[in-house]
Amino acid sequence: MMMMNCQTATQLLSQAQDEDLDLAERAPLRLHLWMCTNCRAFKGNLADLRVLAQAFAQQAGPEPSAEETPPA
Repeated sequence: MMMMNCQTATQLLSQAQDEDLDLAERAPLRLHLWMCTNCRAFKGNLADLRVLAQAFAQQAGPEPSAEETPPA
C-alpha cells in the first residue's frame, strides 16, 4: 500500500467538509494525518474557518431576495 501524499490528503479534508468520505478514503487519510503535522494543522485550520464562516453568516443575517434589492 502506497502512502497518501499531502495534496491528496488536503483535497480529501476539503471534500469531507461537504460530504462523508467512504472507508477507502478515510482509512488512508487517518494514517496520513497521524504521521503528518502539516496536514493535521490544515485540518484544524479548515475547522476554524468553518466556525468563523458560520458565525459571520449568522451575524450578517439573511441575504435580501432579488425583489428586495434596490436597482443599481
